[in-house]
Amino acid sequence: MSTAARAVWTDFGGVLTPPINDDLHAFCRQNDIPADAMRRAMAAVAEPFGVDLMAPLDTPLLSEPEWVERMNAQLAAEGVDTDLTGFGQRWFEGRATNEAWLGHLRALRGTGVFVGMLSNMPPAWDPLWRRMVAPEGLFDGLVLSFEVGARKPERRIFEAAAELAGVAPGECLLVDDIAANCAGAEAAGWQAVHFTDADTAAAELARYLARPAEPVLPAV
Repeated sequence: MSTAARAVWTDFGGVLTPPINDDLHAFCRQNDIPADAMRRAMAAVAEPFGVDLMAPLDTPLLSEPEWVERMNAQLAAEGVDTDLTGFGQRWFEGRATNEAWLGHLRALRGTGVFVGMLSNMPPAWDPLWRRMVAPEGLFDGLVLSFEVGARKPERRIFEAAAELAGVAPGECLLVDDIAANCAGAEAAGWQAVHFTDADTAAAELARYLARPAEPVLPAV
């Protein structure tokens, strides 16, 4: 039987917000950029670093202005005439908060469980997400990739989070919409719930929190 979770760490993008693909398509529609061209440009910018699409921003390997300059050049090469200056501000415009998941987190914290946020986050976005989801009174701890210098699914970011929570790795649980991040957490000795929607994740999470007592056998 796995250990009961004492520290629950939630992801931000795709968990406290709509799915990332939905946000990407909304941004591209608003800015008249073909979504496939946007993805190809992001992949081309990331390719020299040997990392995934968002790693150049959220480790960070590039500042947002440097990333924007490279993205503009890649999109221009695809015939897309655009300027992504102010990308972070524009990305967060009209972005919705998952209020149902916020409610579950508040209720969970009210039971005495440590609740933290563990996110691959670009430094330029730090004030932006805080305007969407005020961390005060909601999170007991924050672990952000740009502060740690490591990102999910790397082991080091999970080690930093467990240390901050003051519990053993096996008592930590990650709720994340990306399967590779859940696998990275499990490889670091954590438990994980793959997020698809708030109510399903909350029901799955409950299985890791309260453990039934061992049956007391009658005296012989």
